[in-house]
Amino acid sequence: MEKLKIGDKVYNVKRDGFEDLARYTFSVVEKTTKTLAILKNGVRLKNDPKISYIMEDYGFSVYRDYATHWHVVSLKAIREAQIENEKIKAVEWFKNKEFTIQEQQQIYREFAELEK
Repeated sequence: MEKLKIGDKVYNVKRDGFEDLARYTFSVVEKTTKTLAILKNGVRLKNDPKISYIMEDYGFSVYRDYATHWHVVSLKAIREAQIENEKIKAVEWFKNKEFTIQEQQQIYREFAELEK
């Protein structure tokens, strides 16, 4: 487990409850001090890696908020973020879309066919 260096890419995942979709935030280490890593988005992390069972094997806690961890970006994290973003787009689209009766009928027919 290494300390963060300038240029390292990190991410955080937030959810509003267990049923909510994961919302990924990515950032880059812009500055380091003796004890902190400051991200481009202004978040300050304790530059002391700790074992974290949240997303990756280890993470870096937010300064004065030890329950929130950021992790070094991995290919797995990028792929999971892409999948979650597609889900969020679909949910938002359905939330904001008002269907005509013809569209509702078409959607119903499509699902009725799948259930056969």
